[in-house]
Amino acid sequence: MNVSEVMAQYLRAAGIDVMFGYPGDPSVELLEGCRNVGVDFILGRREGTAGLMAQAYGMLTGKPGVALSTLGPGATNLVNAVANAYLDRTPMIAISGQIDTKRLPTFTHQVVDQHSLFTPVSKWATSIAPHTAGHIMRKAHRTAMAPRQGPVHITTPADYVGAEATDDEIHLPPTNGVGHGIVVYGEEGADPVAMINKANRPVILYGISAMQGHAGAEIAALAERIGAALVSSPMAKGTVGETHPLFAGVLDMACNAQMWDLVRSADLVIAAGFDGVELIKPWDVSAPVLHIDTVPNTDQIYASPLEMVGSISHILAALADEVKSAEGFTENDIRTHRDALMAAYEAGRVSGILNPSDVIRIAKVDAPTDTIVTADVGSHKLLVGQGWTTHNPRSCLNSNGLSSMGFSLPAAMVAKYLYPDRNVICFTGDGGLAMVQSELRLAASLGLGLKVVVFCDNSLNRIELKQMARQYPSTGTVIEDTDIVKMAESMSCNGVMVENEQGLADALATPMTNTPLVIGARIDPKQYWTQF
Repeated sequence: MNVSEVMAQYLRAAGIDVMFGYPGDPSVELLEGCRNVGVDFILGRREGTAGLMAQAYGMLTGKPGVALSTLGPGATNLVNAVANAYLDRTPMIAISGQIDTKRLPTFTHQVVDQHSLFTPVSKWATSIAPHTAGHIMRKAHRTAMAPRQGPVHITTPADYVGAEATDDEIHLPPTNGVGHGIVVYGEEGADPVAMINKANRPVILYGISAMQGHAGAEIAALAERIGAALVSSPMAKGTVGETHPLFAGVLDMACNAQMWDLVRSADLVIAAGFDGVELIKPWDVSAPVLHIDTVPNTDQIYASPLEMVGSISHILAALADEVKSAEGFTENDIRTHRDALMAAYEAGRVSGILNPSDVIRIAKVDAPTDTIVTADVGSHKLLVGQGWTTHNPRSCLNSNGLSSMGFSLPAAMVAKYLYPDRNVICFTGDGGLAMVQSELRLAASLGLGLKVVVFCDNSLNRIELKQMARQYPSTGTVIEDTDIVKMAESMSCNGVMVENEQGLADALATPMTNTPLVIGARIDPKQYWTQF
C-alpha cells in the first residue's frame, strides 16, 4: 500500500466512514485511497465549515471526525475548526497537504509552518512519512480519544502521499476506558464518603467528560440517593434526561443568575466530569468541590480539596453504594426553583409579537424526544441551552469552549446525514448564518431535510447589548436584512418568513422531506435586554 492507502485503511478499520474537507493537489492520492475503501468524502464550501462538520461528527458518534485541507490557505482556513474542537474537547483527525519535502526547506509559495500553526490548538501536530504511516495513524487516533479528547493534526507532504509505505500495519489501540482503578488526591485521611455524608444541600454539576463516559445513569442514581440538585453544563445536556425530578437547569445559559444562586446555596458541589472551559462567569462558590473526572484538577479554575480520578461512571457507582441516604434537595425544592427559573426565562415577553423565547417554546411543542438540535453562538444559544428540554446525550449540540459562530448549520447537516430519520432543527442567528449560508447548497445536494430556524433581528445582539449597557450607539453590529426566501431558493432549499407564533408553528409542522427548510423568524429582540 502507499501512504494514502494506509491512512484510508486505518480510518475504515476505526469505523470512520466519512471525511469532510476541501481538497488540493496533495489530497488526490488520499481521496482515491478513501474512495477505494468506502470512506465517503463530503466537499464543504470552505475548509472552516468542513472542519466544523468533522467536529460535529465527533460529537455525535464519539469517534474522531476527519477534516481534510490542502496546503497554505487551506491549512490556515482550517485552524479555527481545529481550535474549536480543541476547546470543545472533541476528537478529530485534521489532515493538511504540504509541498514535497525536497522543496519544503527553501520554497515559499503557499508554504506555512503547519507544525507551528497547529501545535497551540491541537493535542499533537506531526507529519506522516512512508516509514511511519501505520504508527502515526495509531498514535493520532489514540491521542485524539485520550482524556481530554481533542484534535490532532497530520501534515501529508506531496511526495509521500503516493509513496510505498514501509510501515503499513493497521493496529487499532483501545480507546474506550474500562478500567476501574481510582486515584485519589487529597490530604491524608480525606474521605469522599464522609464529605458527601456531611452535606445537606449537595449539587452534582456534570460536564463533557461525564457525557463522553456514559455516566448519566450513575449521576442520576447518586443524586437520588443523596438528594442532589442536578446541574448540567451546556455541552453535557441530555447526559441525564432533563425531565428528571431533580434536574435544576443548565449553568451559564439564560437565567444564569438563578442558576448561580442555586449552586452558591449548596454546601457541597460534586463536579462530575465538569470542565471549566465551559464557564462564562468566573467560579464564585464557597462550598467545597469534590472533583471527579478522568483527569486531575490541573486547571484550578475551582479549588478542590479532594480529587477522584478514573472512570467517572465507576467512581459515581462506588460512591452511591457507600454513602448514606439523605433528603438533601427535595423534588418540591427543585420544582419551586424550576418554576422561578422558567418565569425568569419568559421575563420581558410581550404579547402580540414574536419573542425570542417563543421560538424555543413553539419548536418544542411537537418535537419528538429524539430530536437533535444545534445552536449557534449568540443570544439565542443561551435560550436554547436553558430552554430546550434534552432527553438524550449527544442530541443538543453547541460550541461552548471556543464558542465559534457558524457552528450550528454544519453541525445540523452532519446530524441529518448520520441520522436521516430523526428530526433535526438548526437554531442560528442571522449573523451566524451569514458566515456559512453557502453550505445550504451542499445540504440540498445531499438531500438533508433539516429545518433551519433563523432568529432574524438584524444585529449582533450580544455585542449590541453591551453597547446599550454603556449607552453607546450600535456601531459595527448591524446585519443588513436578507430575503430569507430568495436566499434559500437560490441554494435549492425551501424558505419561509414568519412573524408570529402561528406562522412559526405552521412552518415547523411542515412534513419532513429531502429538501432543507429555512425558516426566517422575525423576532423582536427587546426580551434579550430584559433577560441579559
